[in-house]
Amino acid sequence: MNVQFEQRGTVGVVTPQEDMTADSVDSLKNQFVDWLSRAGGVKNVVVNLSMVEFMDSSGLGTLIALLKRVSERGGDLKIACLPKKVRMVFEITRAYKIFEITDSVDEAVRICP
Repeated sequence: MNVQFEQRGTVGVVTPQEDMTADSVDSLKNQFVDWLSRAGGVKNVVVNLSMVEFMDSSGLGTLIALLKRVSERGGDLKIACLPKKVRMVFEITRAYKIFEITDSVDEAVRICP
């Protein structure tokens, strides 16, 4: 999976570049763990889902795993830019109760503590 990583002060921005399915999420998780271990000073993370057109339960499970990893470091993970089909997954599963979701990456970065 192609993933873009960016650091804005103490906030990391992670942008998966393709669908999050059982076939791709292990790669995302491994890249994230590697990046987080090297990203000095990153406390909070924003996952920008603007490039993700489809997400299955594996994708959602991966986001929960990333949230757990960031929480263990004393940070928080926010979701930004949900496309319509992906938003439906969050609504059906009520995952919107787990994650704080914003319409833009800038907004999510701004509200990170």
